[in-house]
Amino acid sequence: MRTRPQFLAAAKGAYRAHGAVVVQLRQRQDDEAVIHVGFTATKKIGGAVVRNRAKRRLREAARLLLPTLGRPGCDYVFVARDGTPGRDWPRLLDDVKSALIRLAADLPAAPNQSASPPSAPV
Repeated sequence: MRTRPQFLAAAKGAYRAHGAVVVQLRQRQDDEAVIHVGFTATKKIGGAVVRNRAKRRLREAARLLLPTLGRPGCDYVFVARDGTPGRDWPRLLDDVKSALIRLAADLPAAPNQSASPPSAPV
């Protein structure tokens, strides 16, 4: 995700705050079965160096966890909080994992994509 309207649309969706991270989620209405991801950190976190460190850490956490815990067809925005830059790595991963699991639990069940297509009439 790169544009402001995409981030604003995700901000209107569901979100979960856990520890040093806030994860926002928006289900897209298109048929594209990919996960879109965005990262943000406000100036409240610190200067540019600190904000970039926080976003790099969130990018790596998302890279590790979204393939298994993310849902295709959704937009995720990871928002850094004050503790993100200095949080121990295992704790930060736990925070992100907990937020993703809670968000997934709130979503309606995904349609079964492994079902076979209907057979042709004979």
